Amino acid sequence: MTSAKLRNVLILLAFVGAAGLLSACNRNGAAAQTKAPTVDAVPVEIALAAHSAISASYSGTAALVADHEAQVTAKTSGVLKKLYVEEGMTVKAGQLLAELDDADAMAKAKQAEAQMHKAEATFAHAQAAIPKHLIPEYEYEQDKFDLAAQRAAYDAAKIQLSYTRIVAPVDGVIAERSIKLGNLVQANQNLFRIVGMNPLQAVLNVPERQLGILKAGQTVQLEADALPGKKFSGSILRIAPVVDAASGTFRVTCQFHDASAVLRPGMFARIDIVYDQRADALTVPRSALVEEDGQTSVFVVEKAPPAPAAKAEVAKPAAKTPVVAANGLIAHRQLVKIGYSDGDKVEIISGLDAGARVITVGRNAVRDGTAVLVLDNKA
Repeated sequence: MTSAKLRNVLILLAFVGAAGLLSACNRNGAAAQTKAPTVDAVPVEIALAAHSAISASYSGTAALVADHEAQVTAKTSGVLKKLYVEEGMTVKAGQLLAELDDADAMAKAKQAEAQMHKAEATFAHAQAAIPKHLIPEYEYEQDKFDLAAQRAAYDAAKIQLSYTRIVAPVDGVIAERSIKLGNLVQANQNLFRIVGMNPLQAVLNVPERQLGILKAGQTVQLEADALPGKKFSGSILRIAPVVDAASGTFRVTCQFHDASAVLRPGMFARIDIVYDQRADALTVPRSALVEEDGQTSVFVVEKAPPAPAAKAEVAKPAAKTPVVAANGLIAHRQLVKIGYSDGDKVEIISGLDAGARVITVGRNAVRDGTAVLVLDNKA
């Protein structure tokens, strides 16, 4: 074979090889264009929208106060002779708390009694003499009035004598003792402070929008900071009929009967008033809600839509293929309308179906259409 013919054969073989390589590249490119690219997914945790019971309530804070309180004061003067109670002791109405020296009051009472008996004898003589006209009428009347005055003086002396015995005016606990044995007590001096421990009350200042919802007799629940983990039941005792124009609130007085006697006046407490209940409401965790642009929404985990079919024409440029997660899951933003809130649960009135998988952890890192990876959790 001549050199010219050999050169022509090599050129022909090179052309055929180049054409085959170009054809293979075109086939691989078309295949690459029909396959949807994948990206790293955002890890999230989810919960299921489910039906459960939910309660509507108003929550507020207040300090506990005693239902009744009395300041015991001295009604007469004297030296404190005996002391029967100490701070912290429980007393009943009428119970003896202390005694003052009664020697002076006793002497005055006996003197008044003697004067009364003398007046009684004088009046008895006048009663016997007046029918016989042995004394004038005015003398008889004077003796009668003198007897009445002496009897009143004797009664007053007995009352002053009784004031030397200090008694409790109400039931309660001795919260404060202001005297000591041997002290000279003056009239109107404070001696004891008695505080009623059961029932206790709490006064809430509630916004006026709740005025038509809260009613006397509704059940309330109390939790005190000083007693963690314990709950106490009570009820609304009364509701103020007017709204304070300055604050836009009205007073709600709640009452609590504590048989365990662990609640104390002055304790700071959180109070919940349940005013409505729904036994079968569609609920999601509060952490699933997203507030944005004045709208409430949740992110629901769904399957990504299928990728579009590849076109046969190679001449036209390929359309952009949607980016999806390797597991085919994306986050879809869903607008919802919410109702009651109860702790960590929120009622969904519309916009969501039971069984929907809503994102609770990681919702701030996703947007509508973001690829997600569901982590292993209870849902």
